[in-house]
Amino acid sequence: MYRCVLPLALAASALVAPVVAHAQQHRPFPATALRGELVITQYPDVLLNGRPARMAPGSRIKGDTNLWVPPAGLTGQKFTVHYTVEPSGLLMDVWILNPVELANKPWPTTPVEAASWQFIPASQTWVKP
Repeated sequence: MYRCVLPLALAASALVAPVVAHAQQHRPFPATALRGELVITQYPDVLLNGRPARMAPGSRIKGDTNLWVPPAGLTGQKFTVHYTVEPSGLLMDVWILNPVELANKPWPTTPVEAASWQFIPASQTWVKP
């Protein structure tokens, strides 16, 4: 009867360890991702960089461990994020940044900056002209 406890404990620790380790890694972001401040007011309505914006149908918010986060649990909190915008102007993908990603500077905050800077996908860095 007692021999079942150890395998269950090992299995539980194996599930938790990758999530903790992954939180300190830099995720790959698309070149179209911009950095900004996001506050969810009443989903799908948000404030993006202090201005009203709206989340697209089917949009996703990923937490700093890259897991999907339900938007209702984030209401009223301010996060530094990377985000992508659909051609219609609606927010599509949002990633809440972890400390490693926050330290990765510079990162464009406007489409004009993204168009004039050079993105290096392998290192996930931007180079200003």
